Amino acid sequence: MRNFKVIVEKHPDNYVAYPLGLKGVVVGEGDTYEEALADVKSAIQFHIETFGKAVLLSTQ
Repeated sequence: MRNFKVIVEKHPDNYVAYPLGLKGVVVGEGDTYEEALADVKSAIQFHIETFGKAVLLSTQ
């Protein structure tokens, strides 16, 4: 599994997380930092399984 840098933002009502290095929109959210991180990890896995490795941005 490839590692992704994930940004987690604190909003007034919850946390929102999104990865860098993927084509398309992938977002996770949760009431806590940990919930948002777990949600975005699941979303990343689903996104790659659904759309294939074409969604991976080159890091070179």
